[in-house]
Amino acid sequence: MDACGERFVIVSGDARAEVDEVGGGLSGFSQGGRVRVEPHPPTVRPPQGSGAVLAPWPNRVRGGTWTHRGTEHRLALTEPAAGNALHGLLRHVRWTLTDRAGDRIALAAVVTVQPGWPQPVRVTISYAVGADGLTVETEVENLGDTPVPFGLGFHPYLRVGDVDTDELELTLAARTSLPLCAGIPTGPPVRLERDVASTPLAGLELDDAFGGCVPADRDGLVRHRVAAPDGGGTELWAEPAFGWVQVFTPDGFPRQGPDGVVTASRAVAVEPMTCPPDALNSGADLIELVPGEPQVLRWGVHATG
Repeated sequence: MDACGERFVIVSGDARAEVDEVGGGLSGFSQGGRVRVEPHPPTVRPPQGSGAVLAPWPNRVRGGTWTHRGTEHRLALTEPAAGNALHGLLRHVRWTLTDRAGDRIALAAVVTVQPGWPQPVRVTISYAVGADGLTVETEVENLGDTPVPFGLGFHPYLRVGDVDTDELELTLAARTSLPLCAGIPTGPPVRLERDVASTPLAGLELDDAFGGCVPADRDGLVRHRVAAPDGGGTELWAEPAFGWVQVFTPDGFPRQGPDGVVTASRAVAVEPMTCPPDALNSGADLIELVPGEPQVLRWGVHATG
């Protein structure tokens, strides 16, 4: 059996997405003749968390330890250099195909009871493409017998075709930033200056969490975007439950050019999250999953030019 699993392709018109069986994550999206989400080659560990599903918590748990209902839980330290648990428990499991059509696909996986995690949680994700871009819908359900806290995030790297990351301008729907040290919060959120949430990415090094993400339009959706000098852009929208976003600008991301050649390049991850880093300890914006009461959360990506 292939350790990397199958890669599924869905297409509708000029919209095309790829999804990995292992990890259940997004492995590329294009629309309007341009790449909108960075693709990556089939690998056991996608580079820099590319496209990953982050559940039952996004980001980090300090020291891998958290307490729930008076019981201390100890997670595996999957960020060993910093001594933290990173990005949940579903990044490297094989997901089950539950539905498939030409323009959509659905996969499911269960967070099993294990050291550090007390209740089983089923996560079902459907990816669909169409004229309005990519829509990602996640249903989460507590299969256990008592409530459990939950957080969800995703790790797409946004692109506007072949425009270099340093030529893009980033706009966030955030109102606050969260002080971090080695990815762990060191204090309460700080209100952003009005002009900080829209900024050129040239030379900007970020691995930062931003909060207070609220809808700006009547449609009730949170919107983040990257824009190119030629007027083209890629927008990530999310329902208000995704009140947080992590922005990460690594060097050395393996970008594939139009000629198929892969080069190490700057990239920008715009990661919608329902809660901030270390939320299992702080309790900030955690979702309480009650047995028998599934919850559905949606986000997506589309071209703006």
